[in-house]
Amino acid sequence: MSTPAAPAEHHPALQTAAERLADNFRGTYGPETIERFLQSSYEDLYKNASVTTFLPLLAERFAGERLHALAKLDGLSSDGRPTVLFLCVHNAGRSQMALGFLRHLAGDAAVGWSGGSEPGAEINPLVVQVMKERGVDVSEEFPKPWTDETVRAADVVITMGCGDACPIFPGKRYEEWELEDPAGQELEAVRDIRDQIEERVRHLLGALNVTASS
Repeated sequence: MSTPAAPAEHHPALQTAAERLADNFRGTYGPETIERFLQSSYEDLYKNASVTTFLPLLAERFAGERLHALAKLDGLSSDGRPTVLFLCVHNAGRSQMALGFLRHLAGDAAVGWSGGSEPGAEINPLVVQVMKERGVDVSEEFPKPWTDETVRAADVVITMGCGDACPIFPGKRYEEWELEDPAGQELEAVRDIRDQIEERVRHLLGALNVTASS
């Protein structure tokens, strides 16, 4: 498989990614749908990537997330777990911290996604550092845009500073978390934002009847 934006050296990796996704979604979606989602995911990430070495793998992860969301919308997959989508501007700070805490505290009891209205090139290094201090590794996460599938499939959409750029779908449950953007902040300020986000995620899990780990 190849995409118009993909350099030739990425074609084999994208082909392998398509094959893995086909195995994961066998009986749910065919190769055409899978390749379309993988291609668009690659192109979306390529737009803002500063380093493209691992882009095929990241596109595979992004496409897999979107296909899981689509399967939920199509009624082809539903396990009853609440799904939360965290949105901010660059998907490089607040939304990544919130996603990291949700996955860390809820484990397999909830599903978490994140996205940005204007995705950045990489996660804020201070965000990675302060999350590691709390035992949460977000170093392998990456900024990505929100998509119609993930917004529509989420049970709760948490917005953090993206304003009018955040997608609004009628009937969807939204919460706006007013938090400072960690971009350009000193270490202590980023730690304070982190702690506020952890508290809010714990409260959210309680509202969703999900028991958070200590």
